Amino acid sequence: MWNSQGFGKIGGDVEAGERPLYPMMVESPDLRWSFIRKVYSIIAIQLIATVAVGFFVLTVHPVANFFLGSTAGLVVYILIIFVPFITLCPLSYYYQKHPVNYLLLAIFTISIAFAVGLSCAFTDEKVILEAVILTAVVVIALTLYTFWAASRGQDFNFLGPFLFGAVIVLIVFGFIQVLFPLGKISTMIYGCIAAIIFCGYIVYDTDNLIKRYSYDEYIWASVSLYLDIINLFLSLLSIFRAADN
Repeated sequence: MWNSQGFGKIGGDVEAGERPLYPMMVESPDLRWSFIRKVYSIIAIQLIATVAVGFFVLTVHPVANFFLGSTAGLVVYILIIFVPFITLCPLSYYYQKHPVNYLLLAIFTISIAFAVGLSCAFTDEKVILEAVILTAVVVIALTLYTFWAASRGQDFNFLGPFLFGAVIVLIVFGFIQVLFPLGKISTMIYGCIAAIIFCGYIVYDTDNLIKRYSYDEYIWASVSLYLDIINLFLSLLSIFRAADN
């Protein structure tokens, strides 16, 4: 028989084929692996685009000077920050409709990449490189750990409510920092807390990728993990930048 999400035959494919990703896996391992490869391929393209756009913003100095050195540029920069949130609204409706979903995902990714590039503007290249290397190491390590843990029956779904509450605290803390700057030490503490939270989200969203997302939700799975990686990078960047000053 077929499972409720239409992934594959319950039991038969798992017993006759590959080792499942996690105990009690109900869909075909081939289909789940195909889904995972598709999601990570999209994320890889998103990260390459982010690096390319960020490099452009960093190397073409008039771009950063316009956005961060003039009132008009600052207004446009604020609008760019809101573009990803605005794009998520139609994306939630068209995420299964090709090629509209990929077009919206491209707009979402490029706008975030531009904001990341401007966040890195006027930052020492050594600091950026340190943040990139540490982000890559942490993401790979946490991803491998989550796959290993899932194959042994561990479940990280319980992290959801705790991480959501932690993000609320992080947002409030950020507003306090904007209104009442508390200095370099406070910035480093904020960055450390944010890094820990988004490490948790990488584990949580990777676990969802392995077990809970349906095959048609590859766009949402990609968006979730991409945002986790970008937020982890920005958190580490704030730590290294504060320590370098």
